[in-house]
Amino acid sequence: MSEHSKLEEILEAGSLEEILGTAVPYPKEIELKGRISRETVEELSRIKNEPEWMLRHRLKALELFEKLPLPRWVVGVEELDLESFSLYSKPELEKEVKDWDDLPENIRKVFERLNIPEIEKKFLSGLTAVFDSESVYSQLKEEFEKKGIIMVPMEEAVQKYPDLVKKYFGRVFPPGEHKFSALHHALWSGGAFVYIPKGVRVPFPIEAFFVIGSALEGQFEHTLLIADEGSYVHFIEGCSAPMYKGFSFHDGMVEIYAHKGATVKFTTIQNWSRNVINFNNKRAILEENAYVEWIEGSIGSHITYTYPSSVLKGEGARTAQYVVSLSNGPYLKDTGAKAWHLAPNTSSKIVSKSISSNGGINIYRGLVRIMKGAKNSTATVSCDSLILDEESKAYTYPHNQNDEPSASIIHEATTGKLSEDKLFYLNARGIKEEEAKSLIVLGFISEVLEGLPFEYVEVLKKVIELEFSEVGGVG
Repeated sequence: MSEHSKLEEILEAGSLEEILGTAVPYPKEIELKGRISRETVEELSRIKNEPEWMLRHRLKALELFEKLPLPRWVVGVEELDLESFSLYSKPELEKEVKDWDDLPENIRKVFERLNIPEIEKKFLSGLTAVFDSESVYSQLKEEFEKKGIIMVPMEEAVQKYPDLVKKYFGRVFPPGEHKFSALHHALWSGGAFVYIPKGVRVPFPIEAFFVIGSALEGQFEHTLLIADEGSYVHFIEGCSAPMYKGFSFHDGMVEIYAHKGATVKFTTIQNWSRNVINFNNKRAILEENAYVEWIEGSIGSHITYTYPSSVLKGEGARTAQYVVSLSNGPYLKDTGAKAWHLAPNTSSKIVSKSISSNGGINIYRGLVRIMKGAKNSTATVSCDSLILDEESKAYTYPHNQNDEPSASIIHEATTGKLSEDKLFYLNARGIKEEEAKSLIVLGFISEVLEGLPFEYVEVLKKVIELEFSEVGGVG
C-alpha cells in the first residue's frame, strides 16, 4: 500500500474517536485541577524542577491574569469553567523518549493512527510530539545535530540553555498582552525549543504535533523558535483532539525571533474536535532583511481565536501571512493577522480566506500599523470570504493606520456566495453536492495551498473533503 493510500485510509476511518481509538481517558501519572492560584503555579514549577527565574516569571504572569479584564473581542468562553479543567496533565511515562517503540502502547497508537511516525521518517528533519501537557517524543536527525541545530522540549531548554531561553522567552509575546496570554505564561507546559545557528539551512521541515487526550483539559504548550543570521527553517505545527462530552481548552503560544537575513516559514494545520475552545498566541520579531511567512490552516474547533503577527523591526524585513479559516456548522472562527512596520523599506502581505457553511461564522480581525519613520514601506491586505448558504455569516474588522507619508497600505475585501452555476455544472457531471462544495473550497484556497509541502497539501485536502462528506470532520 502506498503512503498516500495509507493516509487516505486513516482519514476515512471516520470520527477521530475511531482514528485514535479513545473510548476512555488515558491514565495520568500527575494531574493538577482546581483553582488557578499561587499554590497551583508553584506546584507546577516544582513538578518540573524549574529554576527560580522561571517560577518568578510564572508568578508575575499569574498576577497579571488576576488583574486583567476579559478581552472585549472574546465571546463564547462563558462556557468555560477553568476551575473544572485539568490545568496540567502528565501521562503515565517515565520520561520523554527518542524511539516510538519506547512509548507506552496506548500513547504510541494515537500517533501511529495519525501516521505521524511515517511522516517523520519520510519528510521531516525532526519532530516533537506533545500528549496532554508533556512532550513524550523528541528526535532530531543526526546530520542536523552535527550542524549545531537545537530542537528539544521547552522544559529541557529551560534546564540546558537557560541564558538563551531567558533572552527570548516572553520577550516576543509578553504575558501582559491580554488575560489569556497571561494565563498561558503562568501555566505553560510542553512545546518545543528550536535554535537554528548562523548560516544553517534546514532542507526539510521540522514538526511539532499536539494531542489533547481527554475532556476537560487545558493545554498550554509553548514554542520558541530562534533563527540566527542567514539561517532557514520551515516549522510545521499539527493539532488534534478526540471528541468528548465536555469542552477542552487550548491556550498555546508561538514566539519567533528572526535575526538579520533569516527566513522562517511557520505552518499550522489545526483540526481540533468540535468541543475545543482554541486560543493561539503567535508573534514574530524580524531583524534587518529577515523574512517570516505564516500559514494558518484553521479547520476544526468550537471557537478559535488566532492572529499570526509580525513585528518588522529591521530595515528591509518582510512578512507574508496566509490565513485559511473554515467554519462548517454553528461554530465561530475569529482569525486574522497583524503587522507592525517599525523600520524603513519593510513590507507585509496578508491574505485571508474564510469559508462559512451550515450556519458557521467567520470574523477577520486584522491590524496593519506603519509607524512614522518607516519610510517607503508597503502593506497589502486581501480578505476574501466565501459563504455557502443563507444561514452562514462573514465579517471583516480591519484596522489600518499609516503614520508615514512615504508608505502605503492597500486593502481589498470581497464576499461571495456559492455560485449556483458552478454547483449545477459539477452536479451535471455526476459530482454530488457535498463533493462539489469541497472542490469549490479547494479552488478558493489554492493560493495558500501552493506554499505547502505536497504531503501536507494532501492531508489538508482530505480533511476538507471529509468536512463536507456525510461522515463529517475528523476532529
